[in-house]
Amino acid sequence: MRIGDLAEASGLTAKTLRFYEQAGLLPAPPRTTGGYRDYPDHTVARLAFIRGAQGAGLSLAEIRSVLVLRDGGQAPCAHVTMLIDQRLGDIERRLAELTKTREELRGLARRAAATDPAGCAEDDICTILVPPGASHP
Repeated sequence: MRIGDLAEASGLTAKTLRFYEQAGLLPAPPRTTGGYRDYPDHTVARLAFIRGAQGAGLSLAEIRSVLVLRDGGQAPCAHVTMLIDQRLGDIERRLAELTKTREELRGLARRAAATDPAGCAEDDICTILVPPGASHP
């Protein structure tokens, strides 16, 4: 299957397919006598896997590591499980950080709502963002 046909079948662009090949996600396909790439039909399923893995938040390097295992004849299930656990841990940490930031912003919003701009001293940049009781140099 030529690159244009594969692009259409996969919903990706030819440029993306060439990038995936360069990045080691797609093996270099055989070439026609005219020099065109001639991808095997199963490449569509590989591309669906890549897109699904990206949707799960895996990096291209992580996806490549899974494909290397599979291409080497190994079932990548344990490796994929580890990657998912790592990604989930990253998400949990990020959610905790975002929750803390949200609470801080809510406090700042309350302070902003209660602040009278007329009461700000000229030497203050913005009292909303300076914690109460903080000393000025």
